Amino acid sequence: MKFAIVVNVSRENALDLARELALWLDKRGVEYVFETLSAEKLHIARSAPIEELNRQCDAFISLGGDGTLLFASHYAMTKPVIGVNVGYLGFLTEFTQAEMFSAIEKVLNNTYTIHNRSQLEASLSIDGNVQQLRALNDVVIEKGAYPRIPTFVIKLDGELLSSYRADGIIIATSTGSTAYSMSAGGPIIAPKSSVFVITPICPHMLTVRPIVISDEKIIEVSVDAPDGEFPLNCDGHLVRMLDPRKVVTIRKSPEPVHLVANEKRDYCEILRTKLLWGREHNFGL
Repeated sequence: MKFAIVVNVSRENALDLARELALWLDKRGVEYVFETLSAEKLHIARSAPIEELNRQCDAFISLGGDGTLLFASHYAMTKPVIGVNVGYLGFLTEFTQAEMFSAIEKVLNNTYTIHNRSQLEASLSIDGNVQQLRALNDVVIEKGAYPRIPTFVIKLDGELLSSYRADGIIIATSTGSTAYSMSAGGPIIAPKSSVFVITPICPHMLTVRPIVISDEKIIEVSVDAPDGEFPLNCDGHLVRMLDPRKVVTIRKSPEPVHLVANEKRDYCEILRTKLLWGREHNFGL
């Protein structure tokens, strides 16, 4: 068993945890390699480019928040990912720092379980070539610096759903429903639900609301505007700028992300803890 380790290098506590993890693995003779930037920050020689880790390793360890896990999952592909929360909210990162070593031992002993999370696959034609992108949380098209309010045209299985005048459109998985989509007023959807949610960003019509659809649907999104360029983001990362009327086709990816499950975690408890549901607050009144 060989682990690929990806660290949020902007967090000192994540770097400290990475050093502790390296010592723990060394003592047990377990092979590992750090993603290049993480290794440079830690002054560790065992490193490889993130693009090569899937080929070299059997499992991934993400030390950071949900953003670090999203980054690691893009390259893990079919390999299991252990998400250790060294951030703040941590919806996706299944394990606390105190639970990290026991989670790794389960993977080493092959006694772990997996949460398979659906991904989005976004495709668009660029100069005659089809570019395919994947996102675990969401695909977002925004107006960016465009000075006016553009119209976002959405089709489902080739049929027109609607044309939204808005600041942007979010297409989210059930996993991503607690990310940007929730901040924009979208519903919270339980993981493993076979649905996507389409959430307009600041729509300029009071009747426009998020809509939940089957994840078997094929979604086409384009921006109807006379000029300008519009940011296309996958899991919070800018992929490219879109020309007006350029169609982005979004569907369920055939490749899910494999997250190592924390059997002690309960989804309802996660919602209560992370979103502070059911707690009395003292606002000093």
